[in-house]
Amino acid sequence: MEDDSSDFEITHSPFGWTKSYKIQVKGHPLAESSKVITKDSSGIPDKELTSDALKGESKIRSYWKIMSPDGNLVNIGDFDFKNHKTLEILAKYESAKQRNADVPPPHVALMKKLGISDYEPASDSGNMRFFPNGRLIKSLIERYVTDRVKEYGGYEVETPIMYDSEHPSMVSYFNRFPARQYNIDSDGKKLFLRFAACFGQFLMANQYQMSYKNLPYKLYELTRYSFRREQSGELVGLRRLRAFTMPDCHAFCKDMTQATDEIKKRFELSQSVLHELGIDESDYDMAIRFTEDFYNEHKSVIEELVKKHGRPVLVEMWKEKFFYFVLKWEFNFIDNLKKASALSTDQIDVENGERYGIEFVDENNTKKHPIILHNSPSGAIERIIYALLEKAAKDSKEGRKPQLPFWLAPTQVRIIPLNEEFYDFCETLSTKISFNEIRVDVDDRNESIGKRISIAEKEWIRYILVIGEKEVNSENLSIRDRTTGKVVELSFENFLNEVKEQTKGKPFSTLNLPKYLSKRPQLMV
Repeated sequence: MEDDSSDFEITHSPFGWTKSYKIQVKGHPLAESSKVITKDSSGIPDKELTSDALKGESKIRSYWKIMSPDGNLVNIGDFDFKNHKTLEILAKYESAKQRNADVPPPHVALMKKLGISDYEPASDSGNMRFFPNGRLIKSLIERYVTDRVKEYGGYEVETPIMYDSEHPSMVSYFNRFPARQYNIDSDGKKLFLRFAACFGQFLMANQYQMSYKNLPYKLYELTRYSFRREQSGELVGLRRLRAFTMPDCHAFCKDMTQATDEIKKRFELSQSVLHELGIDESDYDMAIRFTEDFYNEHKSVIEELVKKHGRPVLVEMWKEKFFYFVLKWEFNFIDNLKKASALSTDQIDVENGERYGIEFVDENNTKKHPIILHNSPSGAIERIIYALLEKAAKDSKEGRKPQLPFWLAPTQVRIIPLNEEFYDFCETLSTKISFNEIRVDVDDRNESIGKRISIAEKEWIRYILVIGEKEVNSENLSIRDRTTGKVVELSFENFLNEVKEQTKGKPFSTLNLPKYLSKRPQLMV
């Protein structure tokens, strides 16, 4: 057989020696719709290892209802959603289970524009890179959530990111957890990357000799990272990832009474954490899922959680127990494309104490297995950033100035000297401000004052200090407040007090870029 091109050699065989073909269809490196289709010699397509729980999700027999704060439970079709539009969106989204994103939500453009994060074409889809601004924001959120969990009583640990898939407890748990996993072959072992911190903490708890007096005992880990092979069509921006940072706190409880008492405390902790992260109760709706048996036996517990939420919630009642938990609640953020994403969550797990051989000795000196609670008071850290950016996009669309919570702003104060004559003064002033744990930078570039102020506005920097002859000779600072659009005169001390009031009780980190903008490389996004 001949070919017109010298670049290709084509060989023909009358028999067919080929054992298999592998066909790959690749899109643009940033595309989230690439597909890989393989076929082995038996003619059967390759299959990913999928848990029984994931395979069976579509077969779960459940009833969708709405519960009001007074405990009244009605079918979805009988509920008036007139004053609860986002709850209606959540109900439709959850019952349809349609996760694919047809267009990118607004936060994707914002995360690039603000130098927070971007797709990494050299990695697997759903594995993001974080620029200095993004790493600063992410680390502050991580520290805040961890501090709150430790205040609540969680003991921080660290566990491996990969496990032996043939370990007996892993095989069993994998088939009870609805997640797709990354698999690794190493030295004859079939390993997988963890999809949660659960099994690492459970294997650790197996090593403890515990008494009922030790319970509830709480282990906590901020997993950087947890890995789940979410379907490619679901991956978009920071909303749904394959590698994510999850604060995960497990409480080992002696009985259901202790477990339900503890879950109420964690519910309030989660509400508080979200609020302090800049996500108010009006920004999310609650879903709660439980077995019919649990509802019949613990109706008052469910009603109390709904009452704490203060608004109607979406209920999924399972006819029978399908997963390892009998109750799960979650706070769901609704974005600008009307997609729901879970933030905080907690579960009552009645299986894994026995599965992992975790024991405690009760009041009668009898060995028992604990009930385990699985709580993330914030949900994935990346998803918090997604929610904050989606909120900012909504503010912008509705005519309000978009902004991040002040304590998370990469730059909190920007100083703009009129010309080189005032550089020394700006250096001294910036040093005094940063000494008080405030992130401040100096725009010393050769641009007009108007352009530099406009750039600071576009970077969502709240306080702008223009320094000229008047300011150098004044006892007060002339401060442009982006939030109000006004310029005010304040003493240095009063300005510090105003700023520090907004960061009280929050962690601090220094500027994560060169202080002088002339020293910064231009980020191309």
